[in-house]
Amino acid sequence: MKQKLAEPAERPAQPDRPIRNFSVLLSPTPRGARLARLLATEQLDTWQMPLDPAEHIVAELANNAAIHGRVPGRSFRLLLYVVGTTLRIEVTDTRGDQLPRPQPTTPDSEAGRGLTLVAALANRWGVTQGLPPRKTVWAELDLTAPAQPAPKPDAPYSGPTRAPYEPPTEEKAPRQAPPLPPAGQTHSRE
Repeated sequence: MKQKLAEPAERPAQPDRPIRNFSVLLSPTPRGARLARLLATEQLDTWQMPLDPAEHIVAELANNAAIHGRVPGRSFRLLLYVVGTTLRIEVTDTRGDQLPRPQPTTPDSEAGRGLTLVAALANRWGVTQGLPPRKTVWAELDLTAPAQPAPKPDAPYSGPTRAPYEPPTEEKAPRQAPPLPPAGQTHSRE
């Protein structure tokens, strides 16, 4: 008995977009959380992706990893990747025993609103248990608006304030002070 095989269904055309990713390990400190936000902002800007609300989500998830997921001597990982029109933000820490969940707050509460903010800004978010002792808190944003082209140097545009582009010069200015002499020695002033 012969059966006719069904023809494969037409696949919708995929946008010609590469899969982009960025990953970095950071110390679970306030400085590491701040660096996570700055690096994510710079990477999204390089990819010409909208910064808002992604930078706020990164700031909240990294801050939670630095405060609640901190284990001395262990780093947390920030991972950003874009597939199609979805930006996924992941923060992995080594406190898999403490799963995050939004906390009820009062108007005078000083803390506890981070995951509520993430839930409000992200299209989807959740927690995934990793290999012990890890957990990953993730959030996804649907990027429906096309990315705006980068502004031309010295051209006015609306958006975050940026310093005007300055082309490199022949002579570079020093970026840090010279090293101090070893203890007990001084420089001569001749």
